[in-house]
Amino acid sequence: MPKRLILCDCLGSQKIDKDSIEASAGVQCSRVYTNLCVSQLDAAAAEIAKGNAIIACQQEREIFQEITEESGHDILDFIDIRDRAGWTDEGQEATPKMAALVADSLLERPATKLLDLHSEGRCLIVGDPETVIPVATQLADSLAVTVLVETIDEIPLDRRFEIVVGKLGLASGALGNFTVQIDALQQVNPAGRGTFGLTEPRDGAHTECDIILDLRKGQTLFPAGHKRDGYVHADPGDPLAVARATFEASQLVGEFDKPFHIKLSQPLCAHSRAGITGCSKCVDACPTGALSPDGEYVSVDAAVCAGCGACSALCPSGAITYDAPAGEFLFRRLKTLSQTYENAGGKNPRLLVHDSGHGAEMIALCARFDRGLPPDVIPLETATLAGFGHAEMLAALAAGFPSVDILLAPDSERDIIEGEVALAEAIAGTGRIRLLDLNDPQLLADALREPAPLTPLCTPILPMGSRRQITRLAASAILGQADAPVPLPPNAPYGAVVINSDACTLCLACVSLCPTGALGDNPDQPQLRFQEDACLQCGICRNACPEKAITLEPQLDLSDAALAQRILHEEEPFECVECGKPFGVKSTIDRIMDQLAGKHAMFATSQSARMIQMCDDCRVQAQYHSKDSPLRGAERPQVMTTEDYLDGKKRRDH
Repeated sequence: MPKRLILCDCLGSQKIDKDSIEASAGVQCSRVYTNLCVSQLDAAAAEIAKGNAIIACQQEREIFQEITEESGHDILDFIDIRDRAGWTDEGQEATPKMAALVADSLLERPATKLLDLHSEGRCLIVGDPETVIPVATQLADSLAVTVLVETIDEIPLDRRFEIVVGKLGLASGALGNFTVQIDALQQVNPAGRGTFGLTEPRDGAHTECDIILDLRKGQTLFPAGHKRDGYVHADPGDPLAVARATFEASQLVGEFDKPFHIKLSQPLCAHSRAGITGCSKCVDACPTGALSPDGEYVSVDAAVCAGCGACSALCPSGAITYDAPAGEFLFRRLKTLSQTYENAGGKNPRLLVHDSGHGAEMIALCARFDRGLPPDVIPLETATLAGFGHAEMLAALAAGFPSVDILLAPDSERDIIEGEVALAEAIAGTGRIRLLDLNDPQLLADALREPAPLTPLCTPILPMGSRRQITRLAASAILGQADAPVPLPPNAPYGAVVINSDACTLCLACVSLCPTGALGDNPDQPQLRFQEDACLQCGICRNACPEKAITLEPQLDLSDAALAQRILHEEEPFECVECGKPFGVKSTIDRIMDQLAGKHAMFATSQSARMIQMCDDCRVQAQYHSKDSPLRGAERPQVMTTEDYLDGKKRRDH
């Protein structure tokens, strides 16, 4: 059964062209109702009962869900075409945008992989006694509470919760699996009369818990503590904040589903090789510390990962990709929005990227109390703003959007986003991408009505492939056949390797460590080869070079030359003085001869020095046949024949 879109013009406050939406979005539509959530509830129930219903309203979804519970019929989805399209000063012109938003909602969302988190309610409360004791008393009946204080004058007699004295040290983990170190630990000794006593202090104690309620002033226990599941922090000087934190902690008991936000393919990782560090962009950018070095690669703690997506935007190799949903789904959405908008008669749509929290609320307030979004501005809600990197920005510009606006949230990773914008602008040019750091819906409406580029940069393309492939595809469409490589900002993931020929000895250490094979050798000649398209600019080759002969040049070469190997450095091969077979590099052999021949004890004679100029096979032969060679050993005894045996027997008989 096909999906059906249930339409309502919300008391005539928006104009809906049912026929245009049906034709452009490819979905069956109901007639346009006017008050489904109040006076036309019976009609809503009848439409839902027909099956496969999609409600074109987000605001009153709870009412419609109650109807489904009573009728036993499910609603497939909810989509907001009112706040995001219909409520605009320009009225009827919003129809193409409505069709685009509907088509986007009809795309099949990939299933999200989930991680199970289990919390039994073991709660560690940290802070001053006057703050944490009342909180522990309140939570003692619902959680298994342990209170950690640094000092205490009088230990309460309430045994519903434990009290320990000590200094909080390092902590790790997340909801259901925290490990905490406590130094100078003293435990309560309840034996005897009078007040409770304390044991002798000891360092290096460890405990495990499911929840940490941190009621201390100052910094949080974890980096980006507000993104750590199971960790609740509040300023003890704010009673309302303490009350909210107490309630939040009380709800963290049971089974919880956490998305696997990112997908990691370690073989693609260019973190390090042979102990030489290369790329560490993801580790440096991760706000929660979920990513950490793991030998030659990085590893991710899925329980700690908050899903900001910065790592996926910065990863040069594609070893880390966003997976909630997968990155390629976002590229499909971009193409669907642009194409459907054009099919419905719209021209030159602009893209507004926002998150599901701050951005969605700003758009709703802008629509209800101000002028709403312009009809040519298509909002794209994404799970992560930091994950909308340069590849996604370029894909949007190449998919038919003349401009891209990104509405920042208060907790957005600004440094990451600004760096990705700078990289995208270095390729596509300035004036096409804006960051909107606004907290006022009226200012948002004004900013979106400022003059903007009117036409796309190129004929729309279909963004397909990895993020690197899409970047190259989009850049080629935008720039055409560039005469020279496009200069990029420092630390860009695209570029060339530059060799100082005077310093390079062709030791090929860089070749053996290059994680992508961008650097290669020639087995027949002393050559260092390079394929620019495969280079990640990870820096392992530069860090490994013993002669410091390598520098990196961030750029994007769109010519076919970047797809083929070229020679960075080559030298004349040395020919073996015995067999004439080429081996090694002539300049290197000459330099070794100059430094060792006649000067080192092993190469004091001309014959021994001559071995430096031999290939491996000839050197072994020469060493074996040399006088007093340790390889030869003692003379082998002569083989005894039958005649030798008979002759010896005759001599013994006589």
